[in-house]
Amino acid sequence: MRFSPRPALAVFLAVLFAGGCAHRHVVRTPPPTPPPSPTPGPAPAPAVPSGPMRVIEEGNASWYGVPYHGRRAANGEIYDMHKLTAAHRTLPFETIVRVTNLRNGKHTQVRITDRGPFVEGRIIDLSLAAAREIDMVATGVARVRLEFVNGPPPMNGAFTVQVGAFLQKENAVKLRQRLERRYQPVFVHEYDSPKGLFYRVRVGRVASEVAADKLAEKLRTQESLTTFVVRLDE
Repeated sequence: MRFSPRPALAVFLAVLFAGGCAHRHVVRTPPPTPPPSPTPGPAPAPAVPSGPMRVIEEGNASWYGVPYHGRRAANGEIYDMHKLTAAHRTLPFETIVRVTNLRNGKHTQVRITDRGPFVEGRIIDLSLAAAREIDMVATGVARVRLEFVNGPPPMNGAFTVQVGAFLQKENAVKLRQRLERRYQPVFVHEYDSPKGLFYRVRVGRVASEVAADKLAEKLRTQESLTTFVVRLDE
């Protein structure tokens, strides 16, 4: 009988075809993808003091611009009347206070950078920008409330009492000599203002504002002097 190669060839092709199909249908499973790292959320908001702000004091505010604009403030920086800053006699530099005009309710926040005002009955001297914010430029003086917003941590300090400011040095020396009989120390502090060189007479160096207030009261009643308690920043 004659052998036909067709059946064998058919079997070979079938096996080859099956192998090729099997190769094409193999699915290579990729390694599992690690879960994404958690996305960090927004930074927490800074803590806001709860409750009402602490009232520091109420009294008259004034403002100052030219000719002090561009001159050095008591904290060492150049005074810019277009920034929200102020002068205060005892608050530490960099203290932020809210100033409210009690006549119209308008308010602003200022940074303490300077010392003053040295005018009886006034508690704060505002920059021109701050005075505009509370609508007191035209009046020049306004009744205000000061509230503490933020500031440096509590710090030890020294306080003195200013009892006079003179353009003539000899007048400052006379007052110093008179007071030295009963008080120590008494010293003369020079201040170069736009109006000229002033000689400020100051009495005492005490560790607290309370003690300085008591000394100021004594100087008012026993020496008939106008007094201003001032923080010493030296």
